[in-house]
Amino acid sequence: MRNKASGTDNQQGSLRTTRLGDPSETTRRPPTHNEIRAYIQGAAHDGTFNRYNQRVRIAQKGTAWLRILQKLLQRIGCTSWVYREGKDRDVFVLETQAKFVDFMFDPQRLNTRSERVAYIRGFFDAEGGIPRSKYSRFYIQLVQNNKRKLIVIKKLLDQLHIKTGVIHNPSKRVDPDYWRMFVRAESWKVFVQTIGSWHPRKYKILQARWKMI
Repeated sequence: MRNKASGTDNQQGSLRTTRLGDPSETTRRPPTHNEIRAYIQGAAHDGTFNRYNQRVRIAQKGTAWLRILQKLLQRIGCTSWVYREGKDRDVFVLETQAKFVDFMFDPQRLNTRSERVAYIRGFFDAEGGIPRSKYSRFYIQLVQNNKRKLIVIKKLLDQLHIKTGVIHNPSKRVDPDYWRMFVRAESWKVFVQTIGSWHPRKYKILQARWKMI
């Protein structure tokens, strides 16, 4: 989550989860309201907060993931809006005044394992990276401009028996506030099985790479 003031292939599905966290499948129970809130808190790391109108704002290329977030917010009784930012840009914005979104939220306060999993899934969908091409060497990375938040994520993953590498800054000259860590290769399967993704593009990539991991 970017804690600062700001200006101003769609896949919607039923939001029930499978082994990989597919939001369009219906083979397992739907997420609880607490799990949805935890997921949104994690996803909000990709957002900004407009103090003037008290809205959380999340921008993305395309609307697929934003529609998933919108459906989740609707499920817990929160209103949101999705709109294009500018006529000639492929950038879309979701805005919500959901009061539970807390920019100082500490995920270590979450009560259950499933809520912590949901939080990390939201964080991964917002700030995680995997190769787009099936021919590229596979990796799972998590990035953040606040090192302390990444340290907390690392602790939560460790509690889930998911091993990660050293938190590091790739280039202080390029961006001294950019921090990154990779999930270790021996924990890829555990990450995919446990955390998965509700981001349509990332889910499809994980599903395609599943048998290759």
